[in-house]
Amino acid sequence: MGIMPHDSVDSALSAALALDIPFWPQLPRVSLYEDMYVQAMENFPGVVIDEENLRIHVDSDKFMEDLPLYLEKETSPELFRLSPEFSLVYHRFLSLDLSSYRAIRGQMISPVSASLKITDEKGKPIAYNDEMRSLLFSFIQRKVNLQYAELASKNPNAFVWVDDPGLQFLFSAMSGYDAVKAKAELADFFNGIDGPRGLHLCGNPDWDFLFSLPLEIISFNAYAFGDVVVTYDSVKSFIEQGKIVSWGIVPTLAEEFIAEDTETITKRLTAMWRVLEARGVPWDDIIQNALIAPATCNLLNIDKTATVDHAFALLRDVSDSVRKTRSNEAEAQGPSL
Repeated sequence: MGIMPHDSVDSALSAALALDIPFWPQLPRVSLYEDMYVQAMENFPGVVIDEENLRIHVDSDKFMEDLPLYLEKETSPELFRLSPEFSLVYHRFLSLDLSSYRAIRGQMISPVSASLKITDEKGKPIAYNDEMRSLLFSFIQRKVNLQYAELASKNPNAFVWVDDPGLQFLFSAMSGYDAVKAKAELADFFNGIDGPRGLHLCGNPDWDFLFSLPLEIISFNAYAFGDVVVTYDSVKSFIEQGKIVSWGIVPTLAEEFIAEDTETITKRLTAMWRVLEARGVPWDDIIQNALIAPATCNLLNIDKTATVDHAFALLRDVSDSVRKTRSNEAEAQGPSL
């Protein structure tokens, strides 16, 4: 959930730093260069950023022209570093003392989502150009690894996850980039990632596909899909292996948020966890391997930042509530022999 609706760097950063695991926000309301697709494509061969029309595409001829110079420079970290022009927040985040936090997080768009969203000059997704897509997987992998190295220098428990809003479309009849090919390419991609490997999405993919990828952290919209996700054996196995599930349980959409409070969200989340417990996953393992998070990014609310800011505050309250619920249950059970 790196994307935030704020048009102030200070207010967005303040909200992010108030969480147990802070992150650097992406602020597309401030600049086109803050868009997660545009950020990821900085220095990619053939990329054209059209500020006037707020568009980005890859020009095929320019791609071929830029490719030799790119290949000459691909050992240079500067080619893959997120520059201040492409993020107002990232370098501010890195300038802070982040050592006291349990962990810190970064993010980058997935090559699957980027290749399905970004087109060539004819409007065809670059996912269908084998050469462009192959290079993009390598390109984003290097960007993730460099970002991880920079964040890890600020906190040893840093991690970077990839955002994959387009992953659900792999399983649509409308997609010509099939799931079998994507799974093999994603496996190679994640196997080359340094540090904890994570993926975040808000949509509704094939859950067995998702939870069988070589990942240590999966973040999903539990508010919308958690009741279904907990019924999958692959999810049960994922947690039993000691891997982390980030439960996006606090809604950021105003109409949903207004109907919830700490008690209702806590009950909603623990009811999901009870299903896993009934299926044989120990309660302590569920909690030990859980993060909780906002359900989605949101730029659509008419109240601009208000609901998102309130959601971040509610998130902290739910975290405290879950801890208290567990503590009270442990006390009620008495000491173990």
